Amino acid sequence: MEIPATPRPADATRAGTAAPTPPARGPRPGATLAVTAAATAVALMNYTAPMLTLPAMAAAFHTPASAQAWLLNGTPLGLAVLLLVAGSLADAHGRRRVFLLGTLALGVTTALGALADSTLTFTLARTAQGAASAAVLAGSLGLLAQAHPAGRDRIRATGVWGAAVSGGIALGPLLAGALSLLDWRLAYGALGAAALAIAAAGTRALAPDTTKAARPARPDLPGAVTLGLALASLLTALTLGRDGWLRAPVGLLLLASAALTAAFVAVEHRSRTPMIDLALLRRPAFLASTLGALFTGLAVIGLFSVVPALLQSGAGMSPLGAAWLFLLWSGTAFAVALQARRLAGRLSAPYQLALGFALSAAGVLALLGGLDGPWPRLLPGLLTAGAGSGLLNAALPRLAVDSVPPQRAAMGSGANNTARYIGSSAGVALTLALAATDPNTALLASAALALAGAALTLALGRLVRARPHRRTPPTAPGATPLTRPTPASPTPPAGRRC
Repeated sequence: MEIPATPRPADATRAGTAAPTPPARGPRPGATLAVTAAATAVALMNYTAPMLTLPAMAAAFHTPASAQAWLLNGTPLGLAVLLLVAGSLADAHGRRRVFLLGTLALGVTTALGALADSTLTFTLARTAQGAASAAVLAGSLGLLAQAHPAGRDRIRATGVWGAAVSGGIALGPLLAGALSLLDWRLAYGALGAAALAIAAAGTRALAPDTTKAARPARPDLPGAVTLGLALASLLTALTLGRDGWLRAPVGLLLLASAALTAAFVAVEHRSRTPMIDLALLRRPAFLASTLGALFTGLAVIGLFSVVPALLQSGAGMSPLGAAWLFLLWSGTAFAVALQARRLAGRLSAPYQLALGFALSAAGVLALLGGLDGPWPRLLPGLLTAGAGSGLLNAALPRLAVDSVPPQRAAMGSGANNTARYIGSSAGVALTLALAATDPNTALLASAALALAGAALTLALGRLVRARPHRRTPPTAPGATPLTRPTPASPTPPAGRRC
């Protein structure tokens, strides 16, 4: 007997039966982690590439010493101003959409940076790259929170993402140093092409958005404008400070920055759709995340953004030689960030931040007097500071996501990274100003700021521990105390928290 053939969807439609609708594609944790980590790494490579190309760029653009900070600070300026806006847009309009648009824009603007012919045009291109990177970073952590449930999966995913941050920081100067042997512009062309390739892959790999708001709110443009003006005033004051801190323009710019910061706070209080919910700062965990990111930028990123240039000018190293030494610091940070998830069940995120700051301060102090000497003298300090940076990079994204409600994950990511890049912008300008007099002064300032960050996050960690039931729900076994468990999660055994 002949068996009737199974009708194809088109045949079923002609027969009057509707074809089955394919199920909606859900989150794909592995693909989401791979794409977001790759895009994050490229964004950070683009961020750190000028650390090695700064002398060549300054020579090509005839940039005076007093303006060289802007060649480094264009990207963190764009990041700091638009990260909170990007986080709000990601929560309202979809994290996938914002992430992909940011990755595409990063590729285009990075390629345009390779064609710049002056300090102004390169700085503008870098600012646009920072704006695009803001969308990448804000969207990526939101996508990770959506694809990975709270607990061990999220700890692993944010640990890999933190390692991608450290990996991008490590590889950016190495790529720039290698390609600068031919032409410093090649690094930016290569990074632009990589970002465009990741954007193309993301359109196929990422699941459709499921987090878009029913009525998307308008972005908080007044808040972005006041924050941007406050940060620009601060950076200009710190840049001019190298020629004299007691001059009238420096004082006026610092006052303007303080006034604009107050205006930003007032705007956020009155806005119906603020970039950041200031009430979250009452949460010890969120405050630890924000201050930890701020001091990471001030004490760690600000200094090590300038160290390669100091090695070239002080010790007379080639760009590639300085890149390999820098890789000791950033490569150690990458390895430690990748393994730091093993501490999650033993050490809470705020305490991990405090330990990271303490190690960073110890490593920086070990560099005193060595930036103009033989390179073996620098190895212990670079390795110790790198371990501290890795702990910071692993703890910050986990704490940023877990210290806010799930539906505000992108905003929490944006607030954390905004604080990080505000700190790094100010840290770069401050380090360049202090290093113009004596590099050891810049090292001492970095160590002091790291110790201040350790003290603050340690105090906030104790406050989180003292009030766990008021601020955070009970944790699942092996999870960070700030992670939200599923309702079926058992109460953790005694003695697991630090």
